[in-house]
Amino acid sequence: MTDQSKTPDSARDGRERPASGGDFGFATLAVHAGNRPEPHTGARITPIYQTSSFVFDSVDHAASLFNLQTFGNIYSRLGNPSVSALEERVAALEGGRGATACASGHAAQFLALTSLMETGDDLVASRFLYGGSFTQFSQSFKRFGWGCTFVDARDPDQVAAAIGPRTKAVFVESQSNPSGVLTDIAALADVAHAHGLPLIVDNTIPSPYLCRPFDLGADLITHSLTKFLGGHGNSLGGAIVESGRFDWKTSGKFPSLSEPNPGYHGLRFDETFGDFAFTVHAHAVALRDFGPTLSPFNAFMIMTGIETLPLRMERHVANAKLVAAWLHDHPKVAWVSYAGLPSSPQYDLGLRQMPRGVAPVFTFGLTGGYDAGIRLVEGVELFSHLANVGDTRSLILHPASTTHRQMSPEDRAQSGAGDDVVRISIGIEAVEDLIADLDQALTRC
Repeated sequence: MTDQSKTPDSARDGRERPASGGDFGFATLAVHAGNRPEPHTGARITPIYQTSSFVFDSVDHAASLFNLQTFGNIYSRLGNPSVSALEERVAALEGGRGATACASGHAAQFLALTSLMETGDDLVASRFLYGGSFTQFSQSFKRFGWGCTFVDARDPDQVAAAIGPRTKAVFVESQSNPSGVLTDIAALADVAHAHGLPLIVDNTIPSPYLCRPFDLGADLITHSLTKFLGGHGNSLGGAIVESGRFDWKTSGKFPSLSEPNPGYHGLRFDETFGDFAFTVHAHAVALRDFGPTLSPFNAFMIMTGIETLPLRMERHVANAKLVAAWLHDHPKVAWVSYAGLPSSPQYDLGLRQMPRGVAPVFTFGLTGGYDAGIRLVEGVELFSHLANVGDTRSLILHPASTTHRQMSPEDRAQSGAGDDVVRISIGIEAVEDLIADLDQALTRC
């Protein structure tokens, strides 16, 4: 369980290491946050604690852990030192109060909402979402009695109009997958807060290096750690980060956080844990009862990937700008949706919310439509045709035939995944090679 009030343990050389946010720069936190020399061996890298459970000091110690009177390790479904180190690092990079890591980005979305919603509640979500999230929200969540209203979140008035008496959250992606659409996070935070609701922002695509939703008013951030944070396409993971600023009590809308919890002898999470309440609840209730636990090995792999996040993102963004500009001028490309292009209607918003650059995942449309999209993804040689983004390798996908194929043509078009759409995730290869590969494949379209 990640608590950003913890002070760093002293290292074996006598100097203190940045365990949480502090005054350290982003690149320093990416390497050091959450990582201290292992006290028994002096190992500099956080070990993989490949264990299911942990020995208690005594019966009283065990009781205090189970009563949430003491933070510590009980069972790896609830928490593990390798996972806790990752949680601390992600929270530090986002400037959050705490974080909860889990098995995937989908699991993070589910755990975030199960801590907020009861049967009969609903949420308002951007219609520009990853196809799997659209299906999760519109289909699978119905089985829990949760509703979802999808709106064009570029228009804060649409978001406000969709909020009803049982709405518990507003959910958007900081940069949508696959369409690349940005939302004005500060404006949406004002709308959500005016109705006593938290704004949840999925920050997977930009990563905290490019976008800082908490600085713009967001209350919870979700991540698929599988993408740019891990960065190498080798491990699944998800995370929820809380800002620590949202009032869970006053509105009376969030009884799981503000009312007595019968599973913990009437404990009130908001009253007992204050600005850390959501994170404790996500571990002690959501992970305990639903169990989408992140493995220690995957936590280790993702931690290692995060160390190079700033370096990778600089190269990703530089490459994406050049590839997007080249595609914009290609005769077989009808349009490019990338807010990093000066011609984009969202260019100014991109500069404001992502001053280091817009994330290198975007879409473009082919003049030849659906069939041309199929020929392109089958014609590339350097790009990998697969369902992922945020890899060091450049990736390509035709959403209408893969990630969004379960949606109706109308829903696909509204979400930015129409028949002519191709999504690319630009890697860190030599940009000349990426352009050459696209060029040879486009000649067959």
